[in-house]
Amino acid sequence: MKIESQIEKISSFQHLELLANQVVEGFISGMHKSPFHGFSAEFAEHKVYNVGESTKHIDWKLFAKTDRLFTKRFEEETNLRCHIIIDNSSSMHYPKLKENQTFFENKIGFSVLASAVLMNLLKKQRDAVGLSVFSDRYESYAPEKGSDRHHRMILNTLEGLFVKPPVEKKTDTVTFLHQIAEKIHRRSMIILFTDMFQSGPESSGEEALFNALQHLKHNKHKVVLFHVVDKKTELNFDFDNAPRKFIDLETGEEVAVFADNVKEEYEKEMESYFKKLALTCAQNRIKYIPVSVDESFEKILMTYLVEKQNFG
Repeated sequence: MKIESQIEKISSFQHLELLANQVVEGFISGMHKSPFHGFSAEFAEHKVYNVGESTKHIDWKLFAKTDRLFTKRFEEETNLRCHIIIDNSSSMHYPKLKENQTFFENKIGFSVLASAVLMNLLKKQRDAVGLSVFSDRYESYAPEKGSDRHHRMILNTLEGLFVKPPVEKKTDTVTFLHQIAEKIHRRSMIILFTDMFQSGPESSGEEALFNALQHLKHNKHKVVLFHVVDKKTELNFDFDNAPRKFIDLETGEEVAVFADNVKEEYEKEMESYFKKLALTCAQNRIKYIPVSVDESFEKILMTYLVEKQNFG
């Protein structure tokens, strides 16, 4: 589903849960026509029957329609535990939104809506979800649970992330990823939304960062890293050649340059950085997915579904 075609329709929704549901329903409808239509049965509160399981709960009416065996899913059943982590440092509040823009057109808004969308899917599949938010401090923590009350509490936390005005908050990813890793005891899928911008001497070392990401994998957790960027300006450096002042959102440091003078070198450095991240994640068996704020949420949803199938 292309989010651009839905903006006018869904921007009228002020409530995050309604907006997330709109995205998920569009995605599910699209899957019926895709090679992944086999997943769609899970959204009907059924799961694929595995040989050796009890036949007591097989849905024979569905078998008559599909010629495939599915068992009914029940309220108390939880198949997956998922912990979502959001980087809420000042750099995640880029780009600054104009009056006519929707909240999910910057990095924090995109991450918030993507998290709500995943939560909607988790809820439909009777899975448990938890949330951690960090910046220069550990802002919020909720353990993995599946109740409606817990779900609403997390949605309220998410809504607060994009309605609060941004302040200068540096990123201390390393410290807080270690703390979050210590809190998650039962085997879970861990999904991290961050722009991978580090600040401060303790956090700047790439080795320290990947040690922290590795720590998230203890207890056989599965880690999915969504690297959130504004592709147009942060990756392609698409600015006109008027003199510009660039300001570091986390430190306030300023530099004045002509964009054309640094564009080629900047893009080369960013491409190199992305490749290095992808390679290091692959070596550490961390699923690395770069996403841009102008993309649809289909990549995020499909990644989740595929990784869930492989979770075992």
